[in-house]
Amino acid sequence: MARLAALLLVATLAAGCGWLPKPKDETAGWSASRLYSAARAAMSEGDWETAIKYLETLEARYPFGRYAQQAQLEVAYAYYKYDEPESALAAADRFIKLYPRHPHVDYAWYLKGLINFNRGRGFLDRIFPKDPARLDQTALRQAYRDFGELVRRFPDSRYAPDARQRMVYLRNVMAEHEVVVAEFYMERRAYVAAVNRARQVVERYDGAPAMADALAILVRAYRALDLPRLAADAERVLRLNFPDHPLLARGRRG
Repeated sequence: MARLAALLLVATLAAGCGWLPKPKDETAGWSASRLYSAARAAMSEGDWETAIKYLETLEARYPFGRYAQQAQLEVAYAYYKYDEPESALAAADRFIKLYPRHPHVDYAWYLKGLINFNRGRGFLDRIFPKDPARLDQTALRQAYRDFGELVRRFPDSRYAPDARQRMVYLRNVMAEHEVVVAEFYMERRAYVAAVNRARQVVERYDGAPAMADALAILVRAYRALDLPRLAADAERVLRLNFPDHPLLARGRRG
């Protein structure tokens, strides 16, 4: 009997919920321009959650027209600022796919690069910054590709100069990452693996600051592997390009 009474109570409550008034939609009857203006106002105040709500409501109610197009682009930025990178990337990709000839599609590519460039960097990382070369490189590599697409497709874009600068930075970080991994292998006497990582820097990242340390690792690893000719070749290149490297200074003192 107790079980039957409980089931009857649940059924009664469930039925009663159908009579509860639905929350009032404050935006009911708003025009596309009013929704867009309200979203912009929320963005100017840093209220990204409210901005996203207004922009997505605009897209749903008024899927055609200039406000809808702009809303799709700006919701990507709002999600980026709201620290929702997956939603931000999805919105930017959708905009690129739907409006490949839009006058602001270059910004969508730039925004994709920014999202991946800053991905995984939380509040504490901004206070206590970590060495990017020691982080997972997946997002940084994707950021490099995104900025590269922007520069390739829109070389005269207003965002292209900043994208190029970020690409130089990312390239240097990726090179330094290879050196960090190579040193890890050196410490564990995995010399072949260290050689492979250091060679990637020499072959792929010519001109990066990490090049000097990569050559020094090659010298040390080849010596450890008892490959004197390869070690001498690497040392010759190191001496020619980076004569003040600490490895060479230690050799002179010895």
